[in-house]
Amino acid sequence: MPLLVGTSGWQYKDWRGVLYPAGTPQRLWLEEYARNFATVESNNAFYRLPTTENFASWRERTPEGFVMAVKASRYLTHVKRLHDPESPVRLLLERLQGLGDRLGPVLLQLPPNFRADVGALDACLRCFPDAVRVAVEFRHTSWWDAEREVRAVLREHGSALCWADRGSRPVTPLWRTASWGYLRLHGGGAAPPPRYGRQALASWARRIADAWPDKADVHVYFNNDIGGAAVADASHFARLAAARGRTVSRTPRTTET
Repeated sequence: MPLLVGTSGWQYKDWRGVLYPAGTPQRLWLEEYARNFATVESNNAFYRLPTTENFASWRERTPEGFVMAVKASRYLTHVKRLHDPESPVRLLLERLQGLGDRLGPVLLQLPPNFRADVGALDACLRCFPDAVRVAVEFRHTSWWDAEREVRAVLREHGSALCWADRGSRPVTPLWRTASWGYLRLHGGGAAPPPRYGRQALASWARRIADAWPDKADVHVYFNNDIGGAAVADASHFARLAAARGRTVSRTPRTTET
């Protein structure tokens, strides 16, 4: 599998003239996005769970081989805080059937004030079938303090620790807990903000190459959407990763070096 590089979401008005040619109606933005990228991380379900028909429509509008990662509902991660997960996970999985073979990993992004609760994490991950990959983005340092227990649970379920970057530096440990990987880049320290500089992007390409062989499936999503920064940074990162010998999914061509 290639290194799958995309962005967190695609419906950004300031991407007109950056990714979407002038005059392209918003109803065709997904098609234009999928022409340039082979994967996207959808945040829609985090705020309001789309219907099965919505997911099916996205499947029909994207080409064969396109991969859509889905951020799980905040009801599961922020309201329930992973407790009593059976019903919300079941509903999510029912809706995701609409994506069919376009479905990529499910992302569980936990609240920054959610302290380590390994039992709740284990119970939640048990609700997902083996066929569905789950990445977990922890944002409270207590999860790192429980390293042995957390790593054991993630490994048991084949779940990936979501690596994360803010300000051009890692904000999570770089544990490899599965045969596949997941990285989110929330905003760099280069100008103009929230861009990433060449050194930061090259460092992430190196870390991925050091952690996984080229045949491993690694998802990389840029969440610095403002001004189209995510589009430019994803393209730049893809070129740097390819220069290291990685097989990289398609990204838009840019004139930046």
